[in-house]
Amino acid sequence: MSNDNPSRPDEDLPTDEELGEMSRDELLRLGGKLDEVQIVEYPDPWPVKGTRAEKRAERVVAMWFGLAGLAGLAFVVVFLWWPYQYQPPNDPEAHFLYSLYTPLIGLTLGLSILGVGVGAIAYTKKFLPHEVVVQQRHDGGSSELDKQTAAAHLADAGGRSTIARRSMIKRSAGFGLGAFGLAAGVFALGGFIRDPWKDTENHEGLWHTRWQPENGEKVFLRRSTGDAHEISLVKPEDMEAGSMETVFPFRETDRHDEEALNEAMKSADSPVMLIRLRPDDATKVVKREGQEDFNFGDYYAYTKICSHLGCPTSLYEQQTNRILCPCHQSQFDALHYAKPIFGPATRALAQLPIAVDPETGYFYARGDFIEAVGPAFWERKS
Repeated sequence: MSNDNPSRPDEDLPTDEELGEMSRDELLRLGGKLDEVQIVEYPDPWPVKGTRAEKRAERVVAMWFGLAGLAGLAFVVVFLWWPYQYQPPNDPEAHFLYSLYTPLIGLTLGLSILGVGVGAIAYTKKFLPHEVVVQQRHDGGSSELDKQTAAAHLADAGGRSTIARRSMIKRSAGFGLGAFGLAAGVFALGGFIRDPWKDTENHEGLWHTRWQPENGEKVFLRRSTGDAHEISLVKPEDMEAGSMETVFPFRETDRHDEEALNEAMKSADSPVMLIRLRPDDATKVVKREGQEDFNFGDYYAYTKICSHLGCPTSLYEQQTNRILCPCHQSQFDALHYAKPIFGPATRALAQLPIAVDPETGYFYARGDFIEAVGPAFWERKS
């Protein structure tokens, strides 16, 4: 075989056939000799096997990996099943559970990362040989001899680490790393777990909101009075020109259903801004294609959920007809189908088609939104 290092005489190098027949220990010694490696110290971390100290160290490492696994599984459970939807303070128990969601996912994922890291460090300190060697470095690439002897060194390090006979650590490390990997995967892909095409009778899927009419029943626009039991619907004459009301969906069949009323008020896709333009401004409106009849006279209804990151666009400037999001300062033009004109938002606010019920005189939704509310999960249709 060729000699890549002039300092090595050819007669000292084994042939390819001899190299293939050499054991790992022989390759180890040969590699050290030819690479000019001088082993200063190569102590066995546990020269006496099976001592209490060794078993205690093994249990400590396994404990950290086990903690990583349990915390990873706890993260998955909290991320998927803990109550994460907003709960108002008037329900103390539900609000308390909701308030724990973000701290718990941070705590459990953090513990999983900590367990994997501390377990790996503890194993390295307790069981890997802490050898001290001196080696001369040479220029150029590695020969086949160098590759095989280096592989022998790596295999020897693995053997001396005693990982093969430490089943407790192997099992706990596999559990910890596996659960941590699962948690990381759920964290990265959690937003795709819910089926956006799912259409349940309670509209808990992503395709429809609570403004979707059912069985011919009208969904009226209800203002919030601070009292969950008070039903206050909106008529056109209730609003002055240039004013804005925040409204929520209401079905007559839910009038005596406290749970349904609360759900309609706190659902993330429910809040809508009902705006009455001033007469002079109403003549300047530019409507969106396919939504030309979504308004009722001077009245326009847009979702309050910002298309950037879902904050409430709760500010309306009467003089400029701008809708503002206080979180990241996105601004939308109410005269131009609520398209963004400033800030990070790139999509217009979804518009709700509205009309007035001829029998009662109250506003109602003629249908659901036809595009995404808030940060989109599908592209707008026009």
